[in-house]
Amino acid sequence: MSALRRVATGAPWEDAFGYSRAVELPGGLVLVSGCTSIVDGEIAGGGPYDQTLNAFGVAFAALAELGLGREDVVRTRMYLTHARDVDDVGRAHKELFDTVRPAASMLIVSGLVDPSLVVEVEVEAFRGEAPA
Repeated sequence: MSALRRVATGAPWEDAFGYSRAVELPGGLVLVSGCTSIVDGEIAGGGPYDQTLNAFGVAFAALAELGLGREDVVRTRMYLTHARDVDDVGRAHKELFDTVRPAASMLIVSGLVDPSLVVEVEVEAFRGEAPA
């Protein structure tokens, strides 16, 4: 593969702010933009655990457009608006990635684009051979 591949999901911010949901680089690294629990224009799931599952679901849908899945994820980043949500977000992450074990970061931020959102996630995936 010599060219970038881009995935658009039709989310309103993609066109308004000029970005792609995911970009695959030559060599197989895939970067997925920040994903929240917004599904069909509405916030899905009230609590941090459910919002985390939904946000990763948005990321997985973008990866699927490129023929990849959760087993290809090599790094995750989770941005939380409250430290009190660490356990719920971590529990959701473990449920999704316990056998995959990507490198992961969890950061506390002052806020997200909508005050009802409590978590945003990013993923990086890799299409290729694992090191020997």
